[in-house]
Amino acid sequence: MLHLRVATGPDWLERAVSDLGELLLDHAHCEQKAAGNAVALSFRYPTHPFLMRPLAELAEEELGHFREVLGRLEARGLEFRPQRASEYAGRLRRSVRPGEPERLLDTLLVSALIEARSCERFQILAEGCPDRDLAAFYGGLLASEARHHRVFLELARRIATVDAVRERLDELSEIEARVLFEAPASVRIHG
Repeated sequence: MLHLRVATGPDWLERAVSDLGELLLDHAHCEQKAAGNAVALSFRYPTHPFLMRPLAELAEEELGHFREVLGRLEARGLEFRPQRASEYAGRLRRSVRPGEPERLLDTLLVSALIEARSCERFQILAEGCPDRDLAAFYGGLLASEARHHRVFLELARRIATVDAVRERLDELSEIEARVLFEAPASVRIHG
């Protein structure tokens, strides 16, 4: 279960496939940020050794996905370039409480929700993208995105009770649904 409060609306796929180059560029940025997030967490919490190996493995896998998406951009004659940041992750991260251990718990849960939304959107692309090669690519990413979601949840359960994790995940899922609803329509993985 991905713990998403709302499903992606049917208009997202139409928007996403209207400019596959822009979608791939956004996807590359998402993978790069996901790798950076895992590394940043390991630097921020060196006193939590149980985080190190899962975060290192996750960062490596995200960098591998980043390389794969870069290859797909290059195959289309496109280059990686700067992109205005999506408000999705930033708005979710503003929900992170400031004190510890709440900050770490919320950061892990927000990361889990971002991975869950990616997984859901990749499933939609796998099933509905008219570019069958790209659809197969997204289908191939599903298992790792779902695993990343689980990794963040398992790490959260190492620092808080199951009930505390469930309660905060419910609250953050509600916020994620609102952020998604309020996001401007765009060609983005999380837009």
